[in-house]
Amino acid sequence: MSDLTGRTAVVTGGGSGIGAAIARGLADAGCRVAITGRRQERLDDVTDNCSGPVPILARPSDVADRQGVHEFFEWAREELGQIDILVNSAGINTPVRAVATLDPADWDKLIAVNLTGAYNCIHEVLPGMRQRQDGIIINISSVAGKRAGPIGGVAYNASKFGMAALGTTVAEEHRELGIRVTNVYPGEVETPILDDRPVPVTAEHRARILQPEDVADAVLMVVGLPARANVPELIVIPTTQSYR
Repeated sequence: MSDLTGRTAVVTGGGSGIGAAIARGLADAGCRVAITGRRQERLDDVTDNCSGPVPILARPSDVADRQGVHEFFEWAREELGQIDILVNSAGINTPVRAVATLDPADWDKLIAVNLTGAYNCIHEVLPGMRQRQDGIIINISSVAGKRAGPIGGVAYNASKFGMAALGTTVAEEHRELGIRVTNVYPGEVETPILDDRPVPVTAEHRARILQPEDVADAVLMVVGLPARANVPELIVIPTTQSYR
């Protein structure tokens, strides 16, 4: 495993769930980490409870706001220097998910956050990574981006399929430059996004599915590999969840 001490990372959706767990894991491994999300209080909770050797920095932004994303990355580069690792973990869903009942405004919002938001962040880090011929991009997609079904809903599924295509294309265009891209496809994870399920999720179900730290451990494995090794895709599901 490569030494991550002194490396820099930006994690979107870093105020809760998978993003927060990844940010903590990277900080524990010695990375200098900046997180962003829409809610300042959630970001503060992560930074105030960081136990790693270096503090986690935070600044709110909305990944769907391209100018706001640009301003966030300008700040991150001022604080951290070059960005070595980008983790796109920001994501949302809506309780009303079926195509017959989905509000078109919710379609636009999910595509803007889950797909265009990832593009906005990749667009910010790629110039520096191309110049250095080095960098890692992690896209937290979903098994809904592999197999569309009614649980995720039409907008979420489409956004996650799009995110997967985005990551695969960026990887193919930049692999000769040494830039590595991994699409991670988690199954069910105990995160706040479950609160938007049309049918409430029981405490028993939440306890037996993946926890955010499980996905974070998988991401830490990927970013810890030497530069000669790349993991294009990684599927992580609960033991009890079928992938068929």
